[in-house]
Amino acid sequence: MIVAGGASGIGIETVKSLAGAGASVTIGARRVGAAEEVAEALRRKTGNEKIDVRPLDLSDLRSVRTFVANWTNRYTRSSTMRASWRCPSWSGHPEGCEIQFATNFLGHFALTLGVHPHLARAQGARVMSVSSTGSLFGPLFWDDPHFRFMPYDPLLAYAQSKTACILLSIGIKDRWVSDGIVSNALNPGAIATNLQRHTGGLRTPEHLRKTPEQGASTSVLLAGSPLVEGVNGRYFDHCQEAPLVAQRPEGKLEGVAPYALDSANAHRLWGMAADIVGERAGSTGPRHT
Repeated sequence: MIVAGGASGIGIETVKSLAGAGASVTIGARRVGAAEEVAEALRRKTGNEKIDVRPLDLSDLRSVRTFVANWTNRYTRSSTMRASWRCPSWSGHPEGCEIQFATNFLGHFALTLGVHPHLARAQGARVMSVSSTGSLFGPLFWDDPHFRFMPYDPLLAYAQSKTACILLSIGIKDRWVSDGIVSNALNPGAIATNLQRHTGGLRTPEHLRKTPEQGASTSVLLAGSPLVEGVNGRYFDHCQEAPLVAQRPEGKLEGVAPYALDSANAHRLWGMAADIVGERAGSTGPRHT
């Protein structure tokens, strides 16, 4: 299994659970030294020596390409974990992309395309896209996804990136089901981690928060449980499939918006992303099976 961002927050708990069940786990991390310390602690805790660390910065497509080029594991099951949240201003990116869109979606898209041959050989691989209730705050801004005309709004940028994460799973469902690959998206919940460093800390009321262990539970379910065998193109919350909602709920946020599960949107996003990352082979039309 690949867990991007598996050396902090809920990523640590995800790796611990998967390794504890006997999986070989690769942590993709920007700070390799710090991640190796986490990996060693997890090896001792789980008794599983098959936890390794490789450099991976999902905000940098060059880093993603290097990771993919060096990937040799023939049979791979992939779990995507890394996120950037509500940066205070528009940030530059080598491809000229808005940084939350680049980190939360484009890097995962490029990684998933890159390891696709390994996933296909596994015949039963699962790809998890970690989204958020933030997706309920906005769809894709097709005409200006990088805020070159609109005033930059960190929340809307975050919302767009998390909607894109869900649409990635829909795109994988539409294209790769004949390869035996399934993909689902999930909301881990409100967990206090370094993800909120730009927002002054987690503001969710305490009774609605989750621990890191609770936050990782849905990822672990979708990654390895036989209970979801064959389930494809769905959005999960609290280890259950989330309901479709017609509008953003007042008060407690839950559910998934129709625009985030729309196959036409997923197809359009796939083509846009393939152009950006330079993977034209990935932008063919959906193959429904």
